[in-house]
Amino acid sequence: MNVSWSALLTAALATVPLLLLVTSAFLALECLFALGGRATALDASTLPADRSLAVLVPAHNEAGGIGATLATITPQLRMGDRLVVVADNCTDTTAAEARQAGATVIERQDSTQRGKGYALDFGLRHLAKNPPDVVVFVDADCTLHPGSLTALASQAQQANRPVQAVYLMEKPANPGLKDGISAFAFKVKNWVRPQGLYALGQPCLLTGTGIAMPWAAATSVSVASGHIVEDMKLGLDLALAGYAPQFCQAAWVTSRLPSGDQAATTQRTRWEHGHLQIFTEYVPKLLGQAIRQGRLDLLALALELSVLPITLQVMAVVAIALLSLVIALAGLSWLPAYLALAALVCLVAGIGLAWAGYGRSDLSLRDILAVPAYMLSKFSIFSKFLTKREQTWIRTERDS
Repeated sequence: MNVSWSALLTAALATVPLLLLVTSAFLALECLFALGGRATALDASTLPADRSLAVLVPAHNEAGGIGATLATITPQLRMGDRLVVVADNCTDTTAAEARQAGATVIERQDSTQRGKGYALDFGLRHLAKNPPDVVVFVDADCTLHPGSLTALASQAQQANRPVQAVYLMEKPANPGLKDGISAFAFKVKNWVRPQGLYALGQPCLLTGTGIAMPWAAATSVSVASGHIVEDMKLGLDLALAGYAPQFCQAAWVTSRLPSGDQAATTQRTRWEHGHLQIFTEYVPKLLGQAIRQGRLDLLALALELSVLPITLQVMAVVAIALLSLVIALAGLSWLPAYLALAALVCLVAGIGLAWAGYGRSDLSLRDILAVPAYMLSKFSIFSKFLTKREQTWIRTERDS
């Protein structure tokens, strides 16, 4: 069969717009199903009395704040449940404050292996002396909302897989437009899209704090990692090991966006660069194992991971749409332009659905007009991925 050079050129030019269409359509599908899934009845079951539970809190220099976090956890513990704080490479009074709040504290000092993954590994090895049936991870700077511990533990026990709470970022005091946009973007990533995946019967990514899992799952892979998005990596490793995470819409954990520009930039750089690193490393693994094992859940996770950070996804779709239009006007082919336009429509529809159902408290219609300028301000974060990639875990500075 003879294939013309023009057909090969058209196929090559259409590859990137087609990939962007697939990922943008997947995002729109998640947002659409999230609107219906939000009304799903919640399971009010509790963890059976004969099932043991431990809460593990990794903490690095959290003096002044860890007491407030532990105060949201301790009222939710049952008789016999354990609360263990890992004071990891601390140079302040974190350990003392945690003990005063009633937690068991274990201290770790290791200047070469730094990061939450190593702290969690240290905590799990401590618990292995008398392993619980279910272990819950909660970061030291968060609020665990009432009823969330029971919801997480019972769902993890029933499903026999890791579960992820709704994890949201609250705006700082005196928030600006950037804070509203960041809060909305975080909500889309950590609530809307996992909610849509749950409604579709598919697993989600681990998004950070508020994670529960059966002991067998917690010890099925290594959590000892200094990766800058260790939670996302852990969730994918668990999925490949047969424990794909599930969303838990009945559990809520909140933290607060940093108010300082430098701290906010550090935090966003870590998230965005970490996502891109995980994308390049894990999408081939997930697709390969999805085909070999015939697992739809791994395919869904590959698609979820292939949706770029929302600002970058928008930038990429708009740029490719403009380039494809130039190609079409030059007389080569209109197919890439049609695909890119379809991707843009899907992306706008998905974000619009998410805003209509979940984001109107974060952004007004007037605020949306300023979104393009905000997106351009983040260009330096993405460009640094090519020139000065974030490689090491850096703790975000807390507000006083």
